[in-house]
Amino acid sequence: MNSTSTHFVPPRRVNIYETVHQFGMWGETFKNNIGNGNINTPSHIIPSNQKPDNNLSEDTSYGTPLVFDQETSTSRHPDKIKRRLAQNREAAKKSRLRKKAYVQQLETSRLKLIQLEQELDRARQQGFYVGNGIDTSTTTSLGFSENMNPSVYQEQGSILDKNQNLNVKIKTGIAAFEMEYGHWIEEQNKQICELRTVLQGHVGDVELRLLVEIAMKHYFDLFRMKSAAAKEDVFFVMSGMWRTSAERFFLWIGGFRPSDLIKVLLPHFDVMTDQQILDVCNLRQSCQQAEDALSQGMEKLQHTLADCVAGGRLGEGNYVPQVNSALERAEASVSFVNQADHLRHETLQQMHRILTTRQAARGLLALGEYFQRLRALSSSWATRHREPA
Repeated sequence: MNSTSTHFVPPRRVNIYETVHQFGMWGETFKNNIGNGNINTPSHIIPSNQKPDNNLSEDTSYGTPLVFDQETSTSRHPDKIKRRLAQNREAAKKSRLRKKAYVQQLETSRLKLIQLEQELDRARQQGFYVGNGIDTSTTTSLGFSENMNPSVYQEQGSILDKNQNLNVKIKTGIAAFEMEYGHWIEEQNKQICELRTVLQGHVGDVELRLLVEIAMKHYFDLFRMKSAAAKEDVFFVMSGMWRTSAERFFLWIGGFRPSDLIKVLLPHFDVMTDQQILDVCNLRQSCQQAEDALSQGMEKLQHTLADCVAGGRLGEGNYVPQVNSALERAEASVSFVNQADHLRHETLQQMHRILTTRQAARGLLALGEYFQRLRALSSSWATRHREPA
């Protein structure tokens, strides 16, 4: 009799009992087949010319191998699997970039906080000495004459005491603002370098969009800082004493005119569509209308303050009612600073909405470098060579 050569399929990951039991079952079956004269009947035996199925399940606890069609399951939706893998890689890349930016921001904030605390301690000491360094000659210059009515002297003396305490507070708050603005300039210079490097290289839109959002938030932080400083000393903020002389030359209510900056930056964008050009022109026109309205309001406020300060008879030495009246109206100037910064805030957001990610990055780079050039102009003007008269 011709018998087919056979071999056993080795069981996978079975314990001792299952191995002995399996061999016992195969032995009984093999004997029965011989006894019946049929040795060609395969029972758990695979011919040598037939390869064992590699897709057999590893679960042999029930004695019956389970077949898992892996090729069919993986080849059913290959495009969907590729898209999902690409999405997972993109999400992981975004997550790493966000984590890196967040860690850098935390480290920068920690260093800024340490420096801020040190500067505040020094500012408190300086403000205290300045506030208490008023002599009798200063009181005479403030309107205290020798033949003044004693009741008026007491009233203005109490105002002077309040002004001394307020002077300490204002100087401390303004010193903190100037220090924080110095850190803001340093951080902006770093962001300008990063944007320039990224735009010159081949970087994807994901990283570029992250840098644009960081730069936008940096300007929003400046508006927040100015709002807090305006509550301390609105005249200091509106005068632009915290900026360079060239920047103050273009100053408008404590900052830049949005319409002027749109005009300056427009030629530096990439190729724009007709719709983008139309949207930018409409935005600039809206900015001009809002600027005109704020400028008219500021002009009326200046006239009102001048009338309040000049009220009564000048030269009498008693100006308490006029100062109090002007002080109440001066509070409105804080709202003008906030409204002007709100207009700048909205202009940046609208430009971000109109432009593409790469165009917005180029616009922010041009905006930062524009202010860098103004600051360089101030430094060059201050250190220029002067010819002798």
